[in-house]
Amino acid sequence: MNRTLTLHDVIAAGIAVAAGLAMALVLRVILRWLGERARRTRWSGDDLIVDVLRTLVPWSAVAAGVAAAAAALPLTRQVGHIVSQTLTTLIMLTATLTAARVISGLVRSVAQSRSGVAGSATIFVNITRIVVLAMGFLIVLETLGVSIAPLLTALGVGGLAIALALRDTLANLFAGVHILVSKTVQPGDYIRLSSGEEGYVRDINWRNTVVEELSNNLVIIPNAQLAGTNMTNFSRPEQQLTVTVQVGVGYDSDLEHVERITNEVVESVMKDITGAVPDHEAAVRFHTFGDSRIGFTVVLGVGEYSDKYRIKHEFIKRLHQRYRTEGIRIPAPARTVSLEQSAEAVIPHPRSSLDAASDRLGTTA
Repeated sequence: MNRTLTLHDVIAAGIAVAAGLAMALVLRVILRWLGERARRTRWSGDDLIVDVLRTLVPWSAVAAGVAAAAAALPLTRQVGHIVSQTLTTLIMLTATLTAARVISGLVRSVAQSRSGVAGSATIFVNITRIVVLAMGFLIVLETLGVSIAPLLTALGVGGLAIALALRDTLANLFAGVHILVSKTVQPGDYIRLSSGEEGYVRDINWRNTVVEELSNNLVIIPNAQLAGTNMTNFSRPEQQLTVTVQVGVGYDSDLEHVERITNEVVESVMKDITGAVPDHEAAVRFHTFGDSRIGFTVVLGVGEYSDKYRIKHEFIKRLHQRYRTEGIRIPAPARTVSLEQSAEAVIPHPRSSLDAASDRLGTTA
């Protein structure tokens, strides 16, 4: 436009900007109210929708107000084009950041639902966020008139050098992806490595796996090392497992009575203790004639690995009390030691022998 800027133009532009800001504030209040209502529902999809709108809609209202103000002002074609591109870029960047947050949130939700625990595999979340941001950045450059073909070519050529420089990092990245895709280990599993470390897998990120021990200490294991080591996963193929307790009774015990009493104790522990398996079938198996007792194994059902300590603790207490009530004896190991005293040869003292020889010589003289 070639006309001169007037007071009316300034007032109209100010009104447009103020209207955009006011609309953004009103929409933000409305979306906050909708967010509180959405959190009360069971469906998580409405939370994601409100989260998208809460960021994107207010900024769109501000951009619309600025665009209306620019249209009301007598700007030149070049300035108008710059303002238009700036507003478009702002909206696209806002949409990209919102999409990255929402899509990564969806990936996190899927990871949580499949693992069934509070932790999540952030490796997929981070990869998803980087991919979305990179695509949005390329779209913004293309919108601004910047050719992305040379950039993609440069990235392809420099990718080899980057791969060589980050060889260990990429090895850990692909090892983490392989672990999750193959479902060897998932967040929430209880594992034990051949080196002795054990605990719950809390997170698998792009570089390492975080394992939380029962003592609440964190063990950080590189993904490549985890993929290449021997490991026992106590949560797969199912989380429930069985643990054994070794017991022994005296030879004078009635084994039928011992088996019945032990089964009753197992059933009470399975029903009363949190973490046990209520429908577990009690199992008592005699297996050894020991030095001082008859040994047998008791099999207990446990909901997950960390519960076994509490269940074994309660079972041993109850079994000991019940055996004392029933008069079943648990003998302590005994050893009989025999000592044999042998006859010792009497060896004359060297000095007394010399004295005797001197006495004989004196008598002869």
